[in-house]
Amino acid sequence: MFNLTITQSSKKIYYKPLSVCIRYLIDEKKIDKSLNNLASVLGVKITELQGKTFLAKSGTEIIVHKPDGKPDEIIISKVKIDDSFSPDYFRNHLAGLIPSMQNELLKNLHIFIPKYESFKKYFYNEEYFYQTFIEGVLLGNYSFDYYKAEKQALKNLAINFYAENNKKLNSAINNARIIYEGIKFTKDLQNEPAEKLTPAVLSNRISAELKKAGVKIKIFNETEIQKRKMGGVMAVGKGSANPPRFLVLEYSGTIKNKKAKKKIALVGKGVTFDSGGISIKPAADMWEMKADMSGAAVVAGTILSAAKAKLPVNLLGLIPTVENMVSGNSMRPGDIIITASGKSIEVDNTDAEGRIILADALDYASKQKPDAIIDLATLTGACVVALGEFVAGLFTKNDSFAENLYSSGISTHERVWRLPLWDDYNMLNKSEVADVKNLGGRWGGAISAAKFLENFVDKKIPWAHLDIAGPAIAHNYNNYTKKFMTGFGVRLLIDYLSKL
Repeated sequence: MFNLTITQSSKKIYYKPLSVCIRYLIDEKKIDKSLNNLASVLGVKITELQGKTFLAKSGTEIIVHKPDGKPDEIIISKVKIDDSFSPDYFRNHLAGLIPSMQNELLKNLHIFIPKYESFKKYFYNEEYFYQTFIEGVLLGNYSFDYYKAEKQALKNLAINFYAENNKKLNSAINNARIIYEGIKFTKDLQNEPAEKLTPAVLSNRISAELKKAGVKIKIFNETEIQKRKMGGVMAVGKGSANPPRFLVLEYSGTIKNKKAKKKIALVGKGVTFDSGGISIKPAADMWEMKADMSGAAVVAGTILSAAKAKLPVNLLGLIPTVENMVSGNSMRPGDIIITASGKSIEVDNTDAEGRIILADALDYASKQKPDAIIDLATLTGACVVALGEFVAGLFTKNDSFAENLYSSGISTHERVWRLPLWDDYNMLNKSEVADVKNLGGRWGGAISAAKFLENFVDKKIPWAHLDIAGPAIAHNYNNYTKKFMTGFGVRLLIDYLSKL
């Protein structure tokens, strides 16, 4: 779309040719006077029709053209602060505005951030309030057109932000850029066709990108995976001509030049394509399964942003990556798998494969004795049925862990909702021939999947499972989630890790 240059502008406003200016007005009792005052300051005339339409309950914006080109166009956007207002408001607004301008020949965009005082109830600090504006611009500018024969050349667009506090604005711009690097990397991996992103290619791309940020990488090939008795990864991966891989990512943070003490393990499901295996999926929407490695992509993107931001925490990223394909070598319903933990799994359905590879990864994570473990996986359609497309299921028995992740979800608008992990549900995964069965039956599918995973985590280590099957996939609830896989989880985790 655009080749963006984002800058913090001084108090003195200078409009270059081909400029658009965006101003926000709060919908309050004296909004009519505020509109007249703004029109006077901007040197424009608002027609009676424009004014009445804007001030009406359903009115949203006015677009005014200035013949003198200072600027060429002014957008006045009305902001309602009511029960529906959220910290995502400005992010979402700008994410929709940027692509709407892609066919215009503008060169400069001036965005005036309104005063923080009116919005402080919804944001934990002024800097983060500013950051949501920059994130909106960056997210709205994302596209995935690498495989199009005819690509539109990127047009240069200078975006100038104005705010009350320039120091905080500058910090917000830097933070947003760093976080977006992780989001963009995540989204690029998610949107890649599975033919081009085999387990080996996924591993190599993550390794190449994260090494540049100072992250240590180990990649276990199929021989090493077998040597480590990771029977779950081997069982799911053996049906494909593209063998499995297992990645270990290590980022070491520092606090005042001393190594950080807290270590968090991030585990991501990396199924680069999920056909369902022998229990094959229906053809409708199976293309979405190219993004069944979203958990892996989020782990990689989060660690990339954390390393670039120099977060004062140690991170261990673990990514088991496979293709779940159909062949004469595929695992079968009724098979019994011995995992790295020594526990056995009865395969009831080969389409419940993500939890099988996570069993080995969670066991590996537990043996490293981190302070906490978070796994992310596009694990169950049942979670989407329960919570919808824009919320992730959160499972943990640790209340403070749950509260902190929930709080970060509200702040970043990457929301999570806690579902139960009561031991009554253990019976759903009971097997007569193995330690556990990989499918819990028709009811409570997201919960039985989480309960399955719990078997492979050290009970002494706080653990949270995030089922991102809904929000990872493109959906229509936000302007920045409509066309492409979403990168859901990076903003959430960076916020959580930043507050440790």
